[in-house]
Amino acid sequence: MQIPLVSVAVTGLVRVLWVLFGVWLLAGCAGPSLEDYSDRGPALIPDQFFTGDLSARAVVKDYSGEVIRTFDADITASWDEDGTGTLDEVFRFDDGEVQTRVWTLTPTEQGYRATAGDVVEPGLMEWQGNAIHMNYVLRVAYGDGTLDVRMDDWMYLVTPDTLINQTTMSKWGIEVGEIVLVIQRQ
Repeated sequence: MQIPLVSVAVTGLVRVLWVLFGVWLLAGCAGPSLEDYSDRGPALIPDQFFTGDLSARAVVKDYSGEVIRTFDADITASWDEDGTGTLDEVFRFDDGEVQTRVWTLTPTEQGYRATAGDVVEPGLMEWQGNAIHMNYVLRVAYGDGTLDVRMDDWMYLVTPDTLINQTTMSKWGIEVGEIVLVIQRQ
């Protein structure tokens, strides 16, 4: 008895699709977790590091890793008596553009709920050891309109006064860029 060629091709395609699906699932689980940093120091406590005047220097990379912009930023950080934080940021890009963003960090049981005027899906700021993780959706100018981009922030305190922040930007699950910046306390 001969097996039809179409049946063999469909069976092979189904196996390939299952393998690709499995690889995709495993890739989604391969990222770091905050627990990986729980024993690392110096301890990064948001309301201690983000206090007073801070400055930042950064590069913005496109999907291929090429640096397409640089910026510096001044950040004024404060906390009220209820434990709510405010990060007032002014960004100055190398092409002359100036942007502002004011974050409000509201305490929750899990960490801080992070909101800002151009953040269309608030983030949850969580931390352990020397690391902070925050994931949110930012609305950015694009052409004559705007684009909503998922921002996956990882921050690492490397000295008591120096923090390195790496943000992966994605749209529809596809990485479209990255921001790497250093924040220093004044």
